Amino acid sequence: MKKIITLSILTSSFVLAGAYKVPEQSLNSMALGAAYVANTQEADTAYFNPANMAFMPNSQYMEAGLTWAHLPRNTFKGHQAYSATEVHVADNESEIENLHLPFLHYVSDSFMGDMRFGASLTVPGGLTKRWTDGHQKLFAEEFTLKIIEVNPVASYKVSDNFAVGWGLRFIYSEGIVNSNGENIKPIQREMQGNTVEFGYNMAVSYRPIKDTKLAVTYRSNIDLEEEGEANLYLSGVGKQYDASVTVPLPAALNISASQTFADRYTVELNYERTYWSAYKELDFQYGSNIQPALVDSFDKSKPRKWKDTDTFRVGLTAEVTKDIAIMAGYAKDESPVNKKYLSYELPDSDANIYSIGVRVKHSDTLSWGLAYLHDEKDSITLKAGENATGIAGTFSNGGADLLTVAMQYRF
Repeated sequence: MKKIITLSILTSSFVLAGAYKVPEQSLNSMALGAAYVANTQEADTAYFNPANMAFMPNSQYMEAGLTWAHLPRNTFKGHQAYSATEVHVADNESEIENLHLPFLHYVSDSFMGDMRFGASLTVPGGLTKRWTDGHQKLFAEEFTLKIIEVNPVASYKVSDNFAVGWGLRFIYSEGIVNSNGENIKPIQREMQGNTVEFGYNMAVSYRPIKDTKLAVTYRSNIDLEEEGEANLYLSGVGKQYDASVTVPLPAALNISASQTFADRYTVELNYERTYWSAYKELDFQYGSNIQPALVDSFDKSKPRKWKDTDTFRVGLTAEVTKDIAIMAGYAKDESPVNKKYLSYELPDSDANIYSIGVRVKHSDTLSWGLAYLHDEKDSITLKAGENATGIAGTFSNGGADLLTVAMQYRF
């Protein structure tokens, strides 16, 4: 089976939480803009804070849902320089993309007294970024990535107000990387395949008083050690190579606190540190020497030098009636991308994230809901000579709109 060289794909992701993370993986998390760690209380607790499973009433819980994601066109106005004397107008727009992201969560009832088990099936990242013409096509004709995570977890109640949780992360990814110089340069590449990797996550929860909840969670770094095949073309003549590359799926630390007022209103504050500095360079390795004319484009190590980022989130939940809850969230998200090494695969920038949702209790066992999130990316401008790839101009109109529908079942 072919395996994809996904580093370039990963660097042109869904861009919902800086670079290629999609933290919103349930109805509540989407409605709260992922300010949902300390006050988890449904089946999605298995994913966002497994320690909290220990405090849930003794039943089984399940949630299934689907997120529709709409990615508008990225607009670029500016120039592409290949050398000091070769500079071209490169105004262009990427293609509109529509993606569908399913999720499934489960929490067991109590086992051996103070133990609980759970599991999640999520899509924590993914993209399709396409530039179908112009100079951008030379760098990113198509970058498509699918990531699926299976995350079995467990919790243990240490005391009435303190619990711990832990789990394993099984990551499956597949994708496509195409670039085509056409009339610009007579070079082309085609890559596709898949990989499986592993990691872990941990969580602790503490409830000092009845309506105050504190939590810390950590998801480990996962090095995606990709091995596969690459078809590289020069002037229409192609050759296949064994190829490999390693890219980090970075560690993330969340520190969160929530406070409930009058048994109806809950405010949650969340700080997330994502350790993107593990991504230092993009360096493809081949089983044999590639054509000399392709080395600069496809074999030369390209610095990335991303930085660790901070994201601040706030979520509000109001129990309007005993059967209806309204939720809203806001997040200020920081991009890890170094402007010097920004590329068409990921014209990422800082973002403001706004979200809203409703959860309706249909019966004692069944509830459903809707949530909407808007990710608004800042425009980003690169001055002449500022970018190592030769990009000079402004990227705008990035971001995404997401709509989630889900059902929650307790039995």
